[in-house]
Amino acid sequence: MTYFMKKGKQKTTNDKILISEFFFLGLSDNPELQPLLCVLFLSMYLVTVLRNLLIILAVTSDPHLHTPMYFFLTNLSLADISFISTTVPKMIVDTQTHSRVISYEGCLTQMSIFILFGCMDSMLLSVMAYDRFVAICHPLHYTIIMNPRTCWIFILVSFFVSLLDSQMHNVTVLQLTCFKDVEISSFFCDPSQLLNLGCSDTFMNNIVIMYFAGTIFGFLPISGIFFSYYKIFSSILRVPSLGGKYKAFSTCGSHMTVVCLFYGTGLGVYLSSAISQYPRRDAVASVVYTVVTPMLNPFIYSLRNRDIKRAMFRFLGKTI
Repeated sequence: MTYFMKKGKQKTTNDKILISEFFFLGLSDNPELQPLLCVLFLSMYLVTVLRNLLIILAVTSDPHLHTPMYFFLTNLSLADISFISTTVPKMIVDTQTHSRVISYEGCLTQMSIFILFGCMDSMLLSVMAYDRFVAICHPLHYTIIMNPRTCWIFILVSFFVSLLDSQMHNVTVLQLTCFKDVEISSFFCDPSQLLNLGCSDTFMNNIVIMYFAGTIFGFLPISGIFFSYYKIFSSILRVPSLGGKYKAFSTCGSHMTVVCLFYGTGLGVYLSSAISQYPRRDAVASVVYTVVTPMLNPFIYSLRNRDIKRAMFRFLGKTI
C-alpha cells in the first residue's frame, strides 16, 4: 500500500489522457521521512515569512530607511513571502493529509502565481543591481536618478513584465489538449514538468514557445545584472582605499550570492528538465531556488547591514 493517496481523474481518448487532476511525486515516498520533511519545510517557511515580514515592518517604521535601496528590499521581501507561499504550504498539507493530488485548475493557478513572483524576484534583483550601480558609479546624481517616481516605475514595470511572463506560460500549458500521465516529478506544478507530460504531437511546438519566453524574460534581467556589476567592479578597482574596496565588494558579493543561487539552480533545472534522466534530482534541486533562496535573502541583506539591524531592534523594542 502506498503512503500517499493517488486519485487521478482522467478520460481516455485514442490512447491519450485528458487530465482533471495531477499527482505530485514529491521529494520522497518513504513514510518515515514525511514527518521530518514536514517539520523541516514548516520551519523554513516560518523563518522565511517572519524574517521577511520583520524587514518590511522595520523599514517602513524607520524614516531613515525610506531610501530606494530599502524600498526595493521591502518589495523583494514581499515577493519572497508570496513566492514561497505558493508551494510550501501545499506541500506541508499534503504530508499531513497523505495526499498529493491537485486539481487541473489548481495546478494552473499555482503555476501562474509561482511564475509571477519568481519572475518578480528576478526583476527586482536586476533593479537592485542597477540601484547599486547608480549609487557607486554616480553617487552625486543618485537622488536625482533614483527619485521616488522612478522607483515606483521600476516596481510597476517589474510587476507587469512578470504578469506577462506568467500569462504566456499559462496560455502555453492551456494549449495542451491532452497529457500522457498524471504524475508530476516535483512537489509543485513546475511548468517544465507539465510540458513534459504533453502529448507528442504538440510537445515540440509548446516547448519552443515556453523556452523562448523563458529565455527572453530570463535573459533581460541577467543582462542588466551583468552590465551593472561590470560597471561597479570597474569603478571599485579605481578606488584607492582598501577599506572602501572591501565594503563595496562585500555588498556586491552578498547580492551576487543570491543571484547565483536563484539563477543557477532555477535555469539549470528549467533547461535540463526536458532531457533529464533523474526527475527526483531535479525536484531536490528546485528546493534551493523555491525555498532556500527566499529564506536566505533577508539574512544576506540584513545581517551585515547596521541600519537594518538597528531598525529591527528599535521596532522589536517598541513592539515589546
